[in-house]
Amino acid sequence: MLFNYTMKIILFSIFTLMLFSCSNVKQQQTTITKKVNDTMNNQLTEEDWKQKLSPEEYRVLREKGTERPFSGEFETHWDSGIYVCKGCGSELFESKTKFDAGCGWPSFYQSIDKSKVKEVVDHSHGMTRIEVVCANCEGHLGHVFPDGHGTPTGLRYCINSVSLGFKKKP
Repeated sequence: MLFNYTMKIILFSIFTLMLFSCSNVKQQQTTITKKVNDTMNNQLTEEDWKQKLSPEEYRVLREKGTERPFSGEFETHWDSGIYVCKGCGSELFESKTKFDAGCGWPSFYQSIDKSKVKEVVDHSHGMTRIEVVCANCEGHLGHVFPDGHGTPTGLRYCINSVSLGFKKKP
């Protein structure tokens, strides 16, 4: 009788360990996949980027270009979802933070998470601005300005549509 009870406890313990181990595997696989993708995006050569991106995406994301105002796919796009980096797929901005600044480019008042974008001082074109780049692949996204009047942060992240992809919320 004691033997049966001990066997049940051992079997229950083994089953419980297996159950928790399996549920953890999916999370570990997701984390490993993300790390591999992040590493691959950071190690792409310029030739790799040219193959991965369209010529216009490459010009903006890798050469710090700017698309023409009022020409981008997402300038007047108002669906609910997440805007992602076209270079690496990192989630950057939520649609609920998008607003119409009338500037000709998609505008957001904050990023999805401060760790997703980097802000870099930009002295190009004879002026000082704050450039916004993807923290993962360092693709050029646009600039941030302190003129987001009427927004919760007072900021306007002015982002090139061509630098973005979109994941629609169900």
